[in-house]
Amino acid sequence: MTPSAIPLTDAELDRLEELLDDPALEEALRLDEAQGYLCAALAGPRPMPPERWLSDILGSDEALEQPVGLEAAGLLRRFADALEADLNAGEPPTLLLYPLEEGDDAPSDYQPWCEAYLAAVDSAEEDWFDFLGEDDSEENAENSEEDYEEIAYLDERLFPLMVLTGEAESAAREHGEPWPEGEEREQMLADCEDDLPQAVADIYNFWRAKRSIGTVHRDAPKVGRNDECPCGSGKKYKFCCGDESGD
Repeated sequence: MTPSAIPLTDAELDRLEELLDDPALEEALRLDEAQGYLCAALAGPRPMPPERWLSDILGSDEALEQPVGLEAAGLLRRFADALEADLNAGEPPTLLLYPLEEGDDAPSDYQPWCEAYLAAVDSAEEDWFDFLGEDDSEENAENSEEDYEEIAYLDERLFPLMVLTGEAESAAREHGEPWPEGEEREQMLADCEDDLPQAVADIYNFWRAKRSIGTVHRDAPKVGRNDECPCGSGKKYKFCCGDESGD
């Protein structure tokens, strides 16, 4: 492990948390959100450049012109280096989560962490799913089944995040699909909480392997799954004309 990848001490994490909560950085993410955002920013077809994720986490480019922003940026760079070193080693991250309410026995609040992760996915320079299916020329038609399997795998590993943010339930109800209730729903949430760290590590290493292979890029623009559907419905493309469920 290089010196830059040495994990922050508890005191340094406390300092980073304090800096992100400083009034001078009023648009900054919380510490839990910063970790979630970074886990996705370091993954994907192309890792997000540090200057980009620093701006997003601190709330603006101007934040780096302030002493508090510069100090936070230095800690965030080290935090990201250590996080990436763990992910490269195949180690699931230890999630930094806030409690849902006050009290020693209060359950952890997974939603902000997962929402920040998915925000980074949406902010990626290249749409994750479009990237997997972008080479659809005739000479590569034999790869379509492999593309489908990769998309299905990524969907499956993102499922815990979609459940814990409520997006999966909202999409199911919008499409008239059944969704677990009562104890079954609570068990699903608990299972997704347990699976989340490993899912994050799996997604990171999936993209790491894809980047090592390399992919031919399409020149023509495509509609991203999270873009507004061109049909004018106002819905995201993946929930409208890009929905392959047939509903």
